[in-house]
Parts: sequence; structure tokens; C-alpha cells
Amino acid sequence: MMQGKKISALLFCAASLAFAAGCGKAKNETSGSSASVPPGQTIGISIPAQDHGWTGGVAFWAARAKEDIEKANPDIKVLIAAAATSAEQVDKIENLLVQGIDALVVLPNEPKPLTNVCTRAAGKGVRLVVVDRGLAKDVQTLYVAGDNAGFGRRSAEVIARELNGEGDIVIMEGVPCQVNTDRVEAFREVMKKYPKIRILESQTSNWQTERGLTLMENFLQKYPKIDAVWAGDDDVLAGALKAYQESKRSDVKLFVGGGGSKFIVKKILDGDPLVRQTVTYPPRMIYVAAQEAVKLLRGEKPADKKLIVPAEEINRENAKDFYFPASSY
Repeated sequence: MMQGKKISALLFCAASLAFAAGCGKAKNETSGSSASVPPGQTIGISIPAQDHGWTGGVAFWAARAKEDIEKANPDIKVLIAAAATSAEQVDKIENLLVQGIDALVVLPNEPKPLTNVCTRAAGKGVRLVVVDRGLAKDVQTLYVAGDNAGFGRRSAEVIARELNGEGDIVIMEGVPCQVNTDRVEAFREVMKKYPKIRILESQTSNWQTERGLTLMENFLQKYPKIDAVWAGDDDVLAGALKAYQESKRSDVKLFVGGGGSKFIVKKILDGDPLVRQTVTYPPRMIYVAAQEAVKLLRGEKPADKKLIVPAEEINRENAKDFYFPASSY
């Protein structure tokens, strides 16, 4: 899972309506005007293969973007290419360029290996929208990403509120990278306001369910009392919950993950006493990015080169708005 102009959650609701069918034309929801897309345009979407829950969600929303865009804009064709490695992703982007794409939406497996091919694409006049993990240099037309610092802050605020500012907690960090650093540093910055909340330990989970289970088993052996767990990822949270339930302990008051997986959102909807909130890092940002690519094909220029999707708290009151049972994530 791997950042400024914020958009509200309403963007996601508007996204599915933003491109009403109309003979190759789409309505500009912001200005109320209509602009033609040149005929015979093609958008390529390059994404990582589904190697865990979040990337599965990316694949779901990429497919939804293709369906909605092509239905609303008969003159636009959307091609999706998934790749398991950076080398494969480069090859598949090269193939998209050979097919004559006019816009490229890319969520890099790794930023550095994808930079050269994306630079070549931009040099050919392809509108380039980079998602989530920035390239090694800024050659994109638009960058769409989640709010990683906001993700850490919101998670910390949820835990501090639910513990009434006092308790012992453990942290399961993600893969060592800038995304993880931004999240954890923001989380710790909030916790400085709560001196009665003690961070017992922080370990790397690599955003993996199995690692979440192992870490939780270790934490439970080391610490006789844990009040809350910040798993930092909903896949990791699933493993941590399994370990805790098997331990038969009853001291933990709260588990907070992140991402917004349907498994965790369903627990919130069902009133799970341990999983009452999570924080979004929505894989549907790929959908937002694809819709932005359509705007670029219309000739619209983005107001800012960076579009940040805000981190939002999911709780029982709003969980229904974030529950997508058809998604793999």
C-alpha cells in the first residue's frame, strides 16, 4: 500500500454520477458545463496485481471505473493492465503505449523502476495521472493519493478518545517506507498530547495478515495488559484479532486498523465491541484518478497538481456508506 488539495467524501458519491451518458460528452459537475472528449480516445490503467486485500480493492475500483467511463463516454476506451512486479508493469505500460493510449493512470508497484517509462509516456504527450506512490521525479500531469499523515492522526485521535486519554497501547507498523513514516510520525505527534497513553512497543507488520497474527501473539506474551492496538491496516487487524481471540484474554478495549476493508467495515456495522472504528485509505482513489483522466481528455486543467483524498473515520453511524460487499476488499 504505498500523498495538496483535499477533496471531500462527497467526491466519491459524485464520482459514479459525474459522467452521465451523452454521445461522447460528459457533464462537468463542478461548473455545470459540458465539454466534448475528442473521438477515439483511450485511457490505460496500470495497477499492481492483487497480492493482498488493498490491491484487490484497487482492481475492483479500476474495473468499476472502466465500466462507468465507457458507459458514459462511448468514444472512450479503457484498458486495464495488472502486473505482479515492477519489471512486468514497465512491459505492460510499454504495450499500452504501443496501442496508442491518450492518458495513463498508474499506481506503481515501486516508484523508481516506473519513473523512466512514465517519463517517456509524458514526453509523448500522454496525460499522466500517478496514484498513491509517487514517482522518483514529478513528470505527471496530476498526482492522486491518500492522506497518510491524516491517516495517522485520525487513528491516534480515535484511540485517544476511546481510551479517555489513558492506557497502554501497541503499534503494528507497515512496510518501512515514506508512507509508513508519514503515518507513524503523525500518530506519535498526536499521542504527545496524551502523556497518560503509553506506547509499549512498535513493530513492523509489513501490512500482512499473518504478520499481524504473529505480532499480536508476541505482544500478548510480553505484556500482561494492553488497552488498545493500532494495527494500521485492516488486513493486519484481521490477523491481530484472530490471535487475541485465541488467547482468551479480555483486557484489550479497542483495535483500530485502516484502509476500509469490507471485512472490518462489516464488523463495525454489526456492532463488534472490539472493532468500533477504522480509518480510510480508500483503494477507490484509482476510480477518482481515472475520472480525472477523463477531465484531462476534455482539456480541463487541474486546479492543483496534487489531489489528496482525505482520511476519514468509519464508525457505526456511517459504515453503511463505506461497505461494498461486491469488492474483494
